[in-house]
Amino acid sequence: MKKIYLIFILVITGGAVFAQTGHLMQGIGAFNMSMGGAATGQALDINGALQWNSAAISKFDSTIATVDIGLMFSSPTLYSTVPTQNGPVSGSTDSELGASPLPSLAVVFGKKDSKHTFGISMFGVSGFGVDFPESTTNPINFPQSMGGFGHIKSSYMLMQIGITYSYSITDKLSVGVEPVFNYESLKVEPNPLTSPSMTYGYPNSDNASAVGFGAQIGVYYGGEEGFKAGVSYKTEQFFGDFTFNNTYLDGSEAPDNTFQMNFPAIFSAGVGFSKEMFDFALDYRHVFYSGTEGFEAKGWAIGDNGYPTGAVAGFGWQDMDVISVGLQIKAIDNFPVRLGYTYNSNPIDPELAMYSVSATAVIKNAVQFGFGFKLSDLVSINAAYHHGMSGEKTSGQMLNPMMITSDNPYGAVPGSEVAYDMTTDLIVLGATFTF
Repeated sequence: MKKIYLIFILVITGGAVFAQTGHLMQGIGAFNMSMGGAATGQALDINGALQWNSAAISKFDSTIATVDIGLMFSSPTLYSTVPTQNGPVSGSTDSELGASPLPSLAVVFGKKDSKHTFGISMFGVSGFGVDFPESTTNPINFPQSMGGFGHIKSSYMLMQIGITYSYSITDKLSVGVEPVFNYESLKVEPNPLTSPSMTYGYPNSDNASAVGFGAQIGVYYGGEEGFKAGVSYKTEQFFGDFTFNNTYLDGSEAPDNTFQMNFPAIFSAGVGFSKEMFDFALDYRHVFYSGTEGFEAKGWAIGDNGYPTGAVAGFGWQDMDVISVGLQIKAIDNFPVRLGYTYNSNPIDPELAMYSVSATAVIKNAVQFGFGFKLSDLVSINAAYHHGMSGEKTSGQMLNPMMITSDNPYGAVPGSEVAYDMTTDLIVLGATFTF
């Protein structure tokens, strides 16, 4: 298409984020989500304790089980601009993806006056997807034959199974450890993690999966009321390679490729304060994307001939900071009301924004509201609603490996732009059973 100043090569990544805190959910289950995810220094429910501080389960002195299910609705929009001989061409595309389910199951085995507490959890801690249809008005979604990337579709899921042990050193101080086992799956169309064909363009991938492992350690201090505090560290989760079986758009086979994408290490610190009528929680988290396999590398893969292949080497994400705050008000017997807020920094470097166009779910500000209802001494239900906003667009230039120079290491296309923003809405319902 000669009217285009440059027939650009577009890149997406399927290994990026869900619509929350970068690559991970900000909260687990209805209770913890309604508190903004804050739980490291305030153990109010077993989901928050198991996810954010393994030592905090020592607070529970009976056997407790939870079942939660959520539905996430996201509304991402993808924008792009390219220069042409007749002036810039701009357009936008809305994702057509439906709701995404978020399940969680957990059990804590506690006993009054025992120093030992055990827990088992199965949490969907990350998941995402976009479905931007092919377009003739938005350059990034132009058919590949016209220099665009066509239909951009992706889906990612990460499930973690944790086996947690906490030991009470005193009646207020405990330590905990948790081995973590992981399963992740990824499908992306087109697949930017492999080299494109000069004839057929980028292929589509099948659904690839990988298993991994890691651990969490934590310290927790606190009683029923008064000041509380906690700190935890969840190691990087180490995975084997994704192996993608690829197919070109005409149905012919494309070369397979592999890619390793680990889950970042997370440091969490939190404080809490409780009185008869309320519980307050405040958490700070640091997510170590910059040192994580799959995120640490950035730019284009280099072939044996010393030239870029057109495949993505890595996403070049920066570390991110998260602040979560939650308040539970217990003014009505058996009907606590909860409010939460979460702030997330953006891990995506504007220079590399194009590498993450299928990872549009970077949420800067999120607000939550929820409540609980105690049906009996054995059963209670919880509900939460979340609304997330990305704030300003994540924006950068189009990138083309054929334009790489010493002064332009990623091949930025002059006069071009790619950007994305979104909102998210989440409804979570859960039940807690105390035995």
